[in-house]
Amino acid sequence: MKKIKAVIVEDSRLARNELKELIKNHPEIEIIGEAENVDSGFQLINSTHPDLLFLDINMPEKDGFQLLEMLDSVPITIFTTAFDEYAIKSFEYNALDYLLKPINPKRFAKAIEKVGQNMVEKEERNSKKLTLNNQIFLRDGEKCWLVKISDIYLFEVDGNYTKIFFQNEKAIISKSLNQIEEKLPEDNFFRANRNQIINMEYIGKIDPWFSGNLLVHLPKDTKVEISRRQTNNFKEKLSL
Repeated sequence: MKKIKAVIVEDSRLARNELKELIKNHPEIEIIGEAENVDSGFQLINSTHPDLLFLDINMPEKDGFQLLEMLDSVPITIFTTAFDEYAIKSFEYNALDYLLKPINPKRFAKAIEKVGQNMVEKEERNSKKLTLNNQIFLRDGEKCWLVKISDIYLFEVDGNYTKIFFQNEKAIISKSLNQIEEKLPEDNFFRANRNQIINMEYIGKIDPWFSGNLLVHLPKDTKVEISRRQTNNFKEKLSL
């Protein structure tokens, strides 16, 4: 398996050094950067796109949970903290593991083993990506559809579910937006922001928007804002 690229976001230099010492026993992990607060961690993650994030919870000004909320695409996350009261909340954020400081090397090894398993499963899912010609079965109440991927123009978060828009219809499924994104053809679908994925083929118009963002127009008078951190990626994808 390829190297697992990781970043550390932790305000304590001592804690960062202790983590790096633990990681030395796991050559499959490559540290590609570290940050001491949420804002610098946000910039680091967006510029390096790591597979794995070691994240402290209690940091000055903003905490680890706020960092995850800022990200459009969240890496595999292992929380590292001296406090056990956040354990339940951490798994609400889909954290892979929760390690209490001082971190026990055997407990750390088990967490890294879970990371490896997660990476293998992700590669297997990616090898089974859908194509535009694939059809999926959707059901909403008494209505049922067999829908081609190419006919879907928008996926949108709806609480713990994802809403799917196609033709003149919409349906809701129980999969998360991240799970769906992993299976979609990358050339055709784009993560516009934390809550929406759009089909590039259905963009009718693009308008400049506030703070350098863009607003794209989709069918049925649907408007989707491209987040500031995704705008450059969007322009590159369209060669604008």
